[in-house]
Amino acid sequence: MRIIVYCFSGTGNTKWVCERLAAELKTLGHTAELFSLTADFCPPPANGYDGVVVGYPVHAFNAPAPVLKFLKKLPAAHKYLPVWLVRTSGEPLRLNEAAGISPKRILKKKGYAVRGEFHYVMPYNIIFRHSDGMAARMKGAAEKVLPRHAALISAGKGELYKNGAFRRVVSFALRVEHPAMPLIGRRFKATEKCVGCGKCAAVCPQGNIKMIGGRPQFGKNCAACMACSFHCPQDAVKISLLNGWRVNGPYTFEGEPAADADVCRYCRKSYLRYFHKMEE
Repeated sequence: MRIIVYCFSGTGNTKWVCERLAAELKTLGHTAELFSLTADFCPPPANGYDGVVVGYPVHAFNAPAPVLKFLKKLPAAHKYLPVWLVRTSGEPLRLNEAAGISPKRILKKKGYAVRGEFHYVMPYNIIFRHSDGMAARMKGAAEKVLPRHAALISAGKGELYKNGAFRRVVSFALRVEHPAMPLIGRRFKATEKCVGCGKCAAVCPQGNIKMIGGRPQFGKNCAACMACSFHCPQDAVKISLLNGWRVNGPYTFEGEPAADADVCRYCRKSYLRYFHKMEE
């Protein structure tokens, strides 16, 4: 089975999951080729492959705008080509299941057969910073369940989430992020701590940041991936209206995973339910 993996990732969590899933598929004897969805790269079409994986982070209970744009441009499929959606989010709320509504609709119209949806909780890159213990447990939970998900793909199987009226309404309302972020993103700026290293421009998957006179200039194609503020080595990027939620610096994922008693109070029951399900 030859599988193509399309992945949109800002701070790296989704890419890590997709890389590990591709590695698990290879251990099962399949060919898995991963392509990052960036503004300056045109990945090959899915036709010619036996299966498709589309990976992306959840943005306000939706797929990011660049992912939907890519799917709309994807050539129509032949013979109901199977697709699996892979998503990451910072919390395990079931509202995140609504992030598959638009991708499934687009893919169905193009003749693809969505066979399954896989969701992984990875630490926040916006809102607040998880503890090292929480990050380690999230990574461990993903590592434990990824072989099972790869086996489902290998067998052509998977689970599809059902979304009722409430999830659809919430998801639709929060889709305002798509037109809003290009406007908000233009007001991102670098503080006096900026040393002009250009890392923000290098990591932006949208190619939205240009270095002019040794300073980053933010364009009109921001997709709220937060790669610029998260990866800035000087914590110098202010993210406009969202600055109170800024999270800076990669997680190490090292150390002792958080025990149940140490799981954060925010969405505590949801985190525990997720961990117990993935670790069983």
